[in-house]
Amino acid sequence: MLYLIILIAFCSCNKTHETQNEDTKSGAYELCEEKHFLNDFVPFASDNLINAVIEIPAGTNDKWEVNKETGCMEWEFKDGVPRVVEYLAYPANYGMIPQTLLPENAGGDGDPLDVLVLGPAVERGSIVQCELIGILYLTDTGEQDDKLVAVMKGTPFDGIETIDELNETFPGVTAILEEWFSSYKGPGKMETHGFGDKKEAEGILNTAIEAYRTGN
Repeated sequence: MLYLIILIAFCSCNKTHETQNEDTKSGAYELCEEKHFLNDFVPFASDNLINAVIEIPAGTNDKWEVNKETGCMEWEFKDGVPRVVEYLAYPANYGMIPQTLLPENAGGDGDPLDVLVLGPAVERGSIVQCELIGILYLTDTGEQDDKLVAVMKGTPFDGIETIDELNETFPGVTAILEEWFSSYKGPGKMETHGFGDKKEAEGILNTAIEAYRTGN
């Protein structure tokens, strides 16, 4: 019930966070902008804020991701058909941090850092300014698959700076995130290992930024 309440409260689309323009080319399976989603946006919007490229809006199930080579956003295909997550819709906006790559020796998979952005649903391809507050530790069939957690500016979550503050102000949100990610692929696939604090999240972010810059 709490999951449904939060979706109803925060999943209305907020046009103020869009960055799509007339140069955007969209199709059924691909979204390309004038800019490369990975390379042409910076990871930090300011000293305290990061930029998040939204691939999957809150309240949706279609699995999209940025293609590192082309810089376009693509609908992932599985077994020859577009992938749709067969579970409840995503409880938060899901995306990546531009100009980041987390190598395997740092616990990643060579892809940009994943981020969960708490706040109203925004359109796919939006660039959202948000504050990093922590990290959700996950393994996917035994492989590390952590997700940064951030809060969107100009929303009811604005002002939250830590996971502890999130739990105090919005009880149940972290439980929803853990339950969703441990369940959406089916039994025994994803496992959650709790949350790390802001300092831990910032350390992983800085490692991924450096790896992108050096190509390591």
